[in-house]
Amino acid sequence: MSRKKRMSLKILRPDARSKQFTKRATEFFDPLNSNNNARSCNLSFFMTWIAPLEYFGEREMFSIESLFKWHPTACLLIMSTTMDSSKGAELLKPFLNNGFRVVALSPDYKYLVKGTPAETWLKRLRKGEVDPGEVSITQNISNLIRLLVLYKYGGIYIDTDVIVMKSMYGLKNCIGAQTVDSVTRNWTRLNNAVMIFDKKHPVVLEFISEFASTFDGNKWGHNGPYLVSRVVRRVTNQVVVLPPIAFYPVDWSRIGGLFRGPGSQSKHESQWMREKLQWIQKESYAVHLWNRESKGMKLEKGSIIQRIMLDSCLFCNSTRLKTILALDTS
Repeated sequence: MSRKKRMSLKILRPDARSKQFTKRATEFFDPLNSNNNARSCNLSFFMTWIAPLEYFGEREMFSIESLFKWHPTACLLIMSTTMDSSKGAELLKPFLNNGFRVVALSPDYKYLVKGTPAETWLKRLRKGEVDPGEVSITQNISNLIRLLVLYKYGGIYIDTDVIVMKSMYGLKNCIGAQTVDSVTRNWTRLNNAVMIFDKKHPVVLEFISEFASTFDGNKWGHNGPYLVSRVVRRVTNQVVVLPPIAFYPVDWSRIGGLFRGPGSQSKHESQWMREKLQWIQKESYAVHLWNRESKGMKLEKGSIIQRIMLDSCLFCNSTRLKTILALDTS
């Protein structure tokens, strides 16, 4: 294993904060049994953030904002070493000051994998017996962490580039299709940007087993969207597959259309925009922004994403939001 790859595994090393993960997570989710005056959680959400703190920007903050807009009494646990810091706490202060329950915790990988098929895989990775591959190991660790926290605690996992559009309280043990066959309408690929499962659900355990037994760090998506697709094809009767409109109303190749305003579109495109917005508002629980493709796109005035953000904002009068949406701040 190269020195660069060994250095990338530093994120797996335990520190003082990660060693407190179990205790802090228990106190967060079960405050009544930990002499904590905070209210209990009626729904648990999870995110992961393995990148440096400075990259946790406006889009990620708005994802949290939209989550609490539609789930004000839910709890959000962000699995992140960089966010579990004084600067990370400062970012989350607007939510905490308004009574929302959110915390960032450094993950204890040893605890999270214990008793799962990933336990041996992690030991072998640390010993250099597993090649992390050319795809960023942080991306693949994120793919694994989301599965581990869902299995340990149960709840809803969402990526930080997902805008929540309506309540998800009625969803149970489900995952969303990214694409469907144009003729049969059967799904052809699933995605792991939004997953909803009960604690210790057997399908999630199967996801973890698939990760450990088929890990390939050289193929993008192999340990993420392709993984959940492989498993669900084998266990179709144990999980609900929602249509693409639920979380992925546009594929990554067409996400740009949601950022463009009516002024930069043809008559045909403007008609598509009106129909698409109505359809999304009626049928979608969330919209995945495909950050890998859209992070550099300008959000134009009157665009579908602007309209969605106005519907899902929590701090709607903030200067920060008006700046993002290119609204008049005078």
